[in-house]
Amino acid sequence: MPGIELSLELADFYKVFADFSRIRILFALLDNELYVNELAEILGMSQSAVSHQLRILRQYKLVKVRRAGKTSVYALSDDHVYRILTQGLEHLSP
Repeated sequence: MPGIELSLELADFYKVFADFSRIRILFALLDNELYVNELAEILGMSQSAVSHQLRILRQYKLVKVRRAGKTSVYALSDDHVYRILTQGLEHLSP
């Protein structure tokens, strides 16, 4: 069993997935690298709202950013995030 501190960190990590907007952003990035404006258009959100959610997702190392000139391109940080999302869908599928 993990210790108290690690358990608290894990609980905070899973809280990140409890937000509808963040889940939609993660699924939009499932197989694509996207710019903030592309995410905003796909999700029907403002760029500032997307940027705010991306900051949280970066904080928890769920997405990574790559600079492309003056703009930033976002992607899932690694295969672990992909598996968390797809296994969650699999778990919920009838």
